[in-house]
Amino acid sequence: MKKIILAVMCMLTLISCNQQQPKTMDNQVINNILTRVSVRQFTGEPLTQAQVDTLLRAAMAAPSAVNKQPWAFVVISDKQIIDRIGAELPNTRCQNNAPLAIVLCGDLDKALEGAGRDFWVQDVAAATENLLLAAHSMGLGAVWTGMYPTPRAAQVQEMLGLPENIVPLAIVPVGYPAEQPAVKQKYNESLIHYNKW
Repeated sequence: MKKIILAVMCMLTLISCNQQQPKTMDNQVINNILTRVSVRQFTGEPLTQAQVDTLLRAAMAAPSAVNKQPWAFVVISDKQIIDRIGAELPNTRCQNNAPLAIVLCGDLDKALEGAGRDFWVQDVAAATENLLLAAHSMGLGAVWTGMYPTPRAAQVQEMLGLPENIVPLAIVPVGYPAEQPAVKQKYNESLIHYNKW
């Protein structure tokens, strides 16, 4: 029954997307990008290890400066930990029946030295977006909740016992969606400049 509901929800998303996006978007990758939405309510149905592995492989396929790959991932499936994160950090949406949360972190020991040190933020952000797009392509829902550079990063470090060199950039709860937010049309031609401002 859950698979039927999920299939119907996916069809409704595509119908909604087709009403809001140009009809020429038949490329699967482009369509996946244009129809991804933030999902904040979950059914609670657990993910398989194969699904988790696919999400992590997609995240680690992201580009990184000088191919340093300065990231680390904490996969949380323990309900007590997820509930604690949700209680202490309600904006993470972990309290909304998420069966899984992935904490995407920067490993400062792998970061570039000198002026390029903060490129780890861009690298882990790219991994986060890859994870979100992979989740959407798999019929899952997810939402990016930022931690760094706010005090919440230190709170998550303490909560999860992260070493000092591991800095949480984002927490992404993932699961089967219990809601189907409308696809937003975000294209704005006024924000585009060619060759000069």
